[in-house]
Amino acid sequence: MNMNVVRIKGDGIGPEIVTEASKVLEAVCKKYGHTINFTDILMGGCSIDAYGVPLTDEAIETAKAADAVLMGSIGGNTSTSPWYKLEPSKRPEAGLLKIRKALGLFANLRPALLYKELYKACPLKEETAEKGFDMLIMRELTGGLYFGARETKEVDGQMVATDTLTYSESEIRRITIKAFEVAMKRRKSVISVDKANVLDSSRLWRKIVEEVAKDYPEVKYEHMLVDNCAMQLVKNPAQFDVVLTENMFGDILSDEASMITGSIGMLPSASLNDTKFGLYEPSGGSAPDIAGKGIANPIATILSASMMLRYTFDLDKEADAIDNAVKKVLEEGYRTIDIMPTDGDTSAVTQVGTAKMGDLIAERV
Repeated sequence: MNMNVVRIKGDGIGPEIVTEASKVLEAVCKKYGHTINFTDILMGGCSIDAYGVPLTDEAIETAKAADAVLMGSIGGNTSTSPWYKLEPSKRPEAGLLKIRKALGLFANLRPALLYKELYKACPLKEETAEKGFDMLIMRELTGGLYFGARETKEVDGQMVATDTLTYSESEIRRITIKAFEVAMKRRKSVISVDKANVLDSSRLWRKIVEEVAKDYPEVKYEHMLVDNCAMQLVKNPAQFDVVLTENMFGDILSDEASMITGSIGMLPSASLNDTKFGLYEPSGGSAPDIAGKGIANPIATILSASMMLRYTFDLDKEADAIDNAVKKVLEEGYRTIDIMPTDGDTSAVTQVGTAKMGDLIAERV
């Protein structure tokens, strides 16, 4: 198979971790007889520096012409970077919102898996971590508070900021269908997270989930308020299979889920539209404080590349090869600094940097 992939290396640690994911993809292609063609475009702070905007229209057209997009990290230090002195529509993260909308990427899939080899890096109680967990957070990505109308204006002598949270029935229905379809391939369980005791949008969300659920009688489902879900993620994460939720709640909960895996550097993600096209990226940020030090964990980006092979190209065997290579490297005791044991016992592990971790995984493909 010939794969045409647009790369967005982005800012901070982005170029480092995308380089390692590309290395692993090339190893897969060599082993299984595929070809992969990378086209690089700019997005985020690097695009602001080059073009004055976080994402150009030309870059969007290049992305649309590809089979998939592999992305690193966007943004910088919000307190010191000149990028954050610009108006909000010109800041790095505006490019991310723009490309999601332009490509119709409404479904964000974020798996959170605690490898048994990393339970000592998990910040939860040992008896909780030892049980392990394997969940997938299905986040609606193009609606809700992040895309609603917003304004800041003076009212009665003081500044007032307004953000609008809006969801339509069709937006809720399509992400719910995706969640139930994914659940059918997993453990057939969906927990829909909302704030229906307060928000009208959540009450509509709950109504549509109940309607869609009737078409999937094999899937067990329940509703859970977002504050309870945040508590349950650290109390008993093993109870979760597919977690379905709206944009802002999903943004927060998926980062929480990533940290209980041991590190946000372990959490990949896929953002899909109605076709096979997807944008694949690690769930973590650009980590400007460690950029260029060669210590960033590339595993989330490498696992995102695995998701790309699985969801866009239907290459399950090749995706399994990456997943198994990651597992093998962890079994052999190799760790980047963020997933070193929290108890200080390093006798059974070897700390490695970004490039070495990429090399080890590529070799084991």
